[in-house]
Amino acid sequence: MQPRSGGHTLAAVDGPITNVLTFAVFGFMGVRLVSGLRYSRSATGRSLTGEIVRGIRWRHIWPVPIVLAVVLAVATPLMYVPGLSWGWWSALGGQGNPVFGSSTATAGSALEWLVPMLFVALLIPALPLFAHAEEVIFRRGAQRWSWNRRVFKVVQFGSAHALIGIPIGAALALSLGGAYFMSVYLRAARSTGSENQATLESARAHTVYNAIIIVAVVLVIATGAAS
Repeated sequence: MQPRSGGHTLAAVDGPITNVLTFAVFGFMGVRLVSGLRYSRSATGRSLTGEIVRGIRWRHIWPVPIVLAVVLAVATPLMYVPGLSWGWWSALGGQGNPVFGSSTATAGSALEWLVPMLFVALLIPALPLFAHAEEVIFRRGAQRWSWNRRVFKVVQFGSAHALIGIPIGAALALSLGGAYFMSVYLRAARSTGSENQATLESARAHTVYNAIIIVAVVLVIATGAAS
């Protein structure tokens, strides 16, 4: 997940086609978010969410602003490298991560803030579950991996965000967030000897990380709606 950023519109894709594609993305993201919300309300989802949230401690919170600052500091120059500022979502006039539903296609209308607020409302209940799913994919079992594979999975974590539309440079910078989650996982794996507990621990750090980004996004949306 990534904070909102300015969009870079691809001139070759414009007008009605852009709007159709943008609303198709909104539809896809909406389905995903509703699916996540439904799972969060199931017995299994509630149990896992509770286990993640109840275990959050100060150690999961204080490093996150530092990690986000480092990610932003690296992403900013990368976005000036030719080709790295491109992302398919920004090419459609979108801003930041499409999961937040911000786009020039809705600029000037009530949808400009209604869509992002709806998406955020759907996202929040399932936030720990999405974080846990990513930790299972990119971190679980890392205590048995070589350092080369760990580095590969960290870069893969960041690069995967480019697939969902985040500009390539920003996605690469997000690998640093993945490196932080990897360190949390490995530390927990050493101290507990449990792969499951280590995954829960990195999911807690990931949840806090995403939650702080969402707070920032909500403040931006609220400021824009009030102006």
